[in-house]
Amino acid sequence: MSKLQKILCAALEAKLQGKAHRMPDVGGDILDAFLALSRARSHHPHGPNSITWEALAAWSQMMRRPLPPHHAEIIMALDEVWMRDAARRMGNAASGASAQPMVSDTPLSAGLFDAITGG
Repeated sequence: MSKLQKILCAALEAKLQGKAHRMPDVGGDILDAFLALSRARSHHPHGPNSITWEALAAWSQMMRRPLPPHHAEIIMALDEVWMRDAARRMGNAASGASAQPMVSDTPLSAGLFDAITGG
């Protein structure tokens, strides 16, 4: 693990936990790439999916921003930090945290039920 990777991962982890942090200026391009890929990530019924190497390669090609291999590895390390935080927030059994109930502020009505289930 490179020094830059450690610094960026620690800064992202502090940010996700709501702690005081300072994002280093040197990793701005890497963080921009991670944030762009993170915004476009897919989700499944149990939460978000990891950023794939294919998505990283496609983003790099589409944006015409070549990523050196060590930058790609840092982006994937940032994604691991983000995914651990997402698992913690969702109460994933692997993280050991208790699941928080997902309750809507909107009461369930017959029309809402039909809209959700396609009835």
